[in-house]
Amino acid sequence: MKKTKKEIKKIWNKTKKIATQAVLNPKRSCIFLLNGCIEVIRNNVLFFSFLLVNLFAATLLRYFTINTIGNILNIKPIIADLSIILAIGGLSFFMKKKNRFTYLFTMTIILSIICVINSLYYTFYTSFVSVSLIGTLEYLFQVGDAVTKNVFKLQDFSYLFAPITILLVHLKLKRNSKLQDLEKRENRKAIVSLMTSAVLAFTFITMLTSLEIGRFAKQWNREYIVMKFGIYTYHLNDLVKSIEPKITSLFGYDNALKIFNEYYQDVPSEQQKINEYTGIFEGKNIISIHCESMQQVNMLLKFNGEELTPNLNKLASESLYFSNFYSQVSVGTSSDSEFTLNTSLMPTNTGTAFVSYFNREYTSIPKLLKEKGYYTFSMHANNGSYWNRDVMYKSLGYDKFYSKKDYEIDEVIGLGLSDKSFFQQSIEKIKKINEKGKPYYGTVIMLTNHTPFSAIDKYGDFPVDIKEDMLDEEGNPVINEETGETEQVVYPYMEGTKLGNYFKSVHYADEALGEFLAGLEEAGLMENTVIVLYGDHDARLPKAEFNRLFNYDKENDGTLPAETEGFYKVDSFQYELLRKVPFLIYSKETKESLHKEITTVMGMYDVMPTLGNMFGFYNKHQLGKDIFNTTDDNIVVFPNGSWMTNKIYYNTQKGNFLPLKEEAISEEYIVECQKYAEKLLEASNSLIVFDLIKKERESIQAETDYIEEKVAE
Repeated sequence: MKKTKKEIKKIWNKTKKIATQAVLNPKRSCIFLLNGCIEVIRNNVLFFSFLLVNLFAATLLRYFTINTIGNILNIKPIIADLSIILAIGGLSFFMKKKNRFTYLFTMTIILSIICVINSLYYTFYTSFVSVSLIGTLEYLFQVGDAVTKNVFKLQDFSYLFAPITILLVHLKLKRNSKLQDLEKRENRKAIVSLMTSAVLAFTFITMLTSLEIGRFAKQWNREYIVMKFGIYTYHLNDLVKSIEPKITSLFGYDNALKIFNEYYQDVPSEQQKINEYTGIFEGKNIISIHCESMQQVNMLLKFNGEELTPNLNKLASESLYFSNFYSQVSVGTSSDSEFTLNTSLMPTNTGTAFVSYFNREYTSIPKLLKEKGYYTFSMHANNGSYWNRDVMYKSLGYDKFYSKKDYEIDEVIGLGLSDKSFFQQSIEKIKKINEKGKPYYGTVIMLTNHTPFSAIDKYGDFPVDIKEDMLDEEGNPVINEETGETEQVVYPYMEGTKLGNYFKSVHYADEALGEFLAGLEEAGLMENTVIVLYGDHDARLPKAEFNRLFNYDKENDGTLPAETEGFYKVDSFQYELLRKVPFLIYSKETKESLHKEITTVMGMYDVMPTLGNMFGFYNKHQLGKDIFNTTDDNIVVFPNGSWMTNKIYYNTQKGNFLPLKEEAISEEYIVECQKYAEKLLEASNSLIVFDLIKKERESIQAETDYIEEKVAE
């Protein structure tokens, strides 16, 4: 310790001396400094190679993911990343020279792996990976085929140049003794490196705005944090946030309780607003159909005059159909969708509710309906442990979970039992449940329409090409002399593309849905039943696929040039809007007279309050609204902090927006909506992480017990 202090003092004195000389003789000092820097680099080639390649890899990651020139030129994340890399590299000088390469090479491999994993993860989730998601890796392995076919890109492995470069530099140094590290004062180098790292960190901190600091602390918007703070700073912060649930008693409980109380202080404990739909379905059965990866755009498409989703379209025309509905999933995908629908809460900013927070107390649709005498169940022909459903369903209040072990796996398509077989077997199970004579709430979860959409030989015959009648020079149809039929010319269009395969999968899922509804009708299970159908999330396919869909050049079998008249540009905004999913409520009543389209923008967290008004239950802690009690003021908040209303879609990461109506958008409107979104996310996360529903219930119970004791005295 004394030796280290002595070294720091020497460095400080030398720094003051150099600074004084620089003031007295600037020109000579600059030359001296330049020569000194060259000499330092020459004597520490491996160390500076470590700094350079890892800084470049971090910058490359930001470009390949967030992908803006402005992001590349942003000096703040470069300073932040360099500060961390410098500190990591500086520690090598405390080691013996023979161990220095091993350490720097190992650290480069680790940093490169961080870049590779984040690159892969961003492709699928448009976000960056979190330490808290380690517990969900098993679910990724179970859909490994989806990752290899839809996620892997050549650029994901470009970061491996870093360890290769370090290895080559090391071999070069071993062959050329003149290039090996020459200085002996290793501790001094370490101290200088760490002090420089600290200076860079301090400089970086002084450059931050209060907005950036606030978002860093909340960790909702990972893309924004990486863009402003760099990938390594993000992961340090993420590490702290990820262990937060493990030490809730020590980590911000009071602040979380304050946020929770402030958000819910004016929320009534009972339903107060009523409308024309209040209680119309009270006492009826509910079958909730979870449509895997079903996007709303599918309902608008036809191929060669044939609807892609005829059964879903017919059902929507006879339902309360919500055509501007958005899923609000984060990294938990399907499980996030189930969670938000059943609790009207948002996914957490670290981990997933189903895996990381399964042991919390929630107010859910199954629990509230059980209080009204309902039997509650879920059906999904996948492993019960997938997304920790077999455990989480108990927390949500389901009486029974029918999983893979309860089904005969007689036909496999994609990840497991085909939807058609699943529905057929589920009808038989629902019959037995119906015979109990109690109203029931059941969720049936589809599986076949799941990425990577590669089982095209099992989806059935649904061409996604373009067929046109062949015409002669005079414009008349060309008739085949043997068959007497008009000759046709075929253009590939979406055949052989990822999106085309998805459409084939969608058409199969739609057929399965049609058979399920017909089977329920035939079994007499629709008489006192309401069907609630929702798409859980989008298909997670790249923008380029949609560019081909909307801008196909059949003459060249490619995409039309952007300057072509009528070209539909699928930019980042349009891509987000294309992610909307179907949501509908169907019953005999809606089929006969109540069917209509509702265009108000709506999110998954609005489902619970909307159904609650219809079926007679209420959740004080719901974040959403009964859509029939809202006008133009509804806001759909997304887990990354972005949000949308009927007027605009606002991208919080980039700080820009897309107007959805031809009217002026004031700065005040954006600020107010942004504040609302942030408060909502904070309140939801605080409630879940710190188990505040349970704490509130215990507090109320303790107060009640105290009053009863006083009365008894």
